Amino acid sequence: MKHKKGTFQTVFSFAGQCRWKMIFAVLFAVCSVAGGLLPYLGVYRIILIFFEGEPAMEGIMPWIGLCAAGYLAKQVFHALSTSFSHISAYHILENIRLALSERIMRMPLGSALAKTAGEWKSIIMDRVETIELPLAHMIPEGISNLLLPACVFCYLLVMNVKIALAALACVPVGALVYGIMMKNYSSQYDKYMKASNHVNSVIIEYTEGIQVIKAFGQSTGSYQKYADSVKNFKNFTLDWFRSTWGLMNLGAAILPSTLLGILPVSVLLYLSGEMAPAEITLAIILSLSIIGPVSWFNIAVNDFKSIQYAIRDVNEVLDIPELPDAKGEVSLKSYGISLNGVSFAYNGQDGNVLHGIDLKLPQGTFTALVGPSGGGKSTVAKLIARFWDVTGGNITIGGTDIRNIPLSQLSRIVSFVSQDNFLFNCSLLENIRLGKPDASDEEVFSAARAARCEEFIGRLDKGWDTLAGEAGGKLSGGERQRIAIARAILKNAPIVILDEATAFTDPENEAQLQASIARLAKGKTLLVIAHRLSTIKNADNIIVLRCGSVEAHGRQEELLKNCPLYKEMWEAHIGAKSWSAGNSDTNQMGKEGVYNV
Repeated sequence: MKHKKGTFQTVFSFAGQCRWKMIFAVLFAVCSVAGGLLPYLGVYRIILIFFEGEPAMEGIMPWIGLCAAGYLAKQVFHALSTSFSHISAYHILENIRLALSERIMRMPLGSALAKTAGEWKSIIMDRVETIELPLAHMIPEGISNLLLPACVFCYLLVMNVKIALAALACVPVGALVYGIMMKNYSSQYDKYMKASNHVNSVIIEYTEGIQVIKAFGQSTGSYQKYADSVKNFKNFTLDWFRSTWGLMNLGAAILPSTLLGILPVSVLLYLSGEMAPAEITLAIILSLSIIGPVSWFNIAVNDFKSIQYAIRDVNEVLDIPELPDAKGEVSLKSYGISLNGVSFAYNGQDGNVLHGIDLKLPQGTFTALVGPSGGGKSTVAKLIARFWDVTGGNITIGGTDIRNIPLSQLSRIVSFVSQDNFLFNCSLLENIRLGKPDASDEEVFSAARAARCEEFIGRLDKGWDTLAGEAGGKLSGGERQRIAIARAILKNAPIVILDEATAFTDPENEAQLQASIARLAKGKTLLVIAHRLSTIKNADNIIVLRCGSVEAHGRQEELLKNCPLYKEMWEAHIGAKSWSAGNSDTNQMGKEGVYNV
């Protein structure tokens, strides 16, 4: 269901338990305004004493005390209001980020991958953060800046209607100027945000791709693209500002000029005898107190717009449909997998990438998916793990449609190890323990030994306590894969899916890693996607996919006889392997020669 709430309705819907803090922030802001009015009363009474011609300290001191008490009350209540509003703002930001993270976890993988990591970071961190400062200050300052002019204006009305209207004479003129200036504000702000997002994406692309840029000597061209984007953003911003500077300065000059109206009117009222000098003096002082609050609204408009755009981005994410989740765990007869007439199309794309696929993966068997790139192998694997829902047909485990299996239960019975293995920036021990959070250290060590991790972990200065780095950046591709396989071994799920899980493995460690995979898959339903056909030649069933359809299936010997595509792939693989081995021997000879020298 689409979010149709207003901006602040949406913000306050995330307030939760901090609603009372927000109410207290409002009440304290009102008290701060009340305290701020007391000095005006004190000054007025002191002015009267001086106009009476007999000033005495005993008569003045109580009013000085009232001014001091009012000022102190204003500051104390403002501080309390600001404290409560900041606590509320951070609580709201926390709830928004948690809601966004939960929605990302529950949405189909395709929806999550539709945005880059930089875009998700921009929404969850940067865009949501723009809500905090305006929200934290808008409650105390907004109420003060609304209530104070209203109270002053009401008081001036009581004194004299003419002086009250004169105090606000500049406001309509200034508002008209600002209105003209901001007639296309929304459209320009929208263009500004789009330009800002574009330059941010270019900056992220440039910084993340700096290694490739340097490796291929593209630094000049890539930097030029980066520099042009920054320059264009600067030019757009300056052009927008230049188009408004004149009216902005005119409005800023007119709006605070309360004296332009109140001075001539007060002189006329004094000459006509309608107002005493003390009243005129107080009216002038009170009119000056309106300047700050009126000017604050210029900032408030921009702050509101930043909140509005941040909430728009938040709602766009929250409006992404969740992957439907079943209620209550089901009892499965077996862990055999069946794909029945499965078709699939990615979000927003025309045409299916899978076409009526029928497959059987009996429990405890080793099935391999092979075929040209883009044939749909990884898509099949991810559909079984229910990263997406099928477009047509169904997938069952133990005869039960996976859409009727709760996602939490499905995640427990399926281990998915992909080519791009993500590690968190915590210790290697804890990265492996993710497979089974309540596992003992010895269980983690046993899984790591099975995945051949101890060898490289033992070489690290901090051993098991070594941090993996951001996204596992401190480890090589092969080391990350072994950590991911150790994690899957520890999880011990009855269904194991390996999507190019040995892609980054060097030839020296491939045999060891194959042994660890064999241990991982023992007695389990195993599905392997591999380009190295030698790693799956002993599979119980090899399925050849081409263009989203099953070309052939069977054991190695059958496919070599009956499937030209598989035979061609196998011969290409053997040729590449022979070349690689020969090249390795040559390199080794070269090394030996160097050593002998």
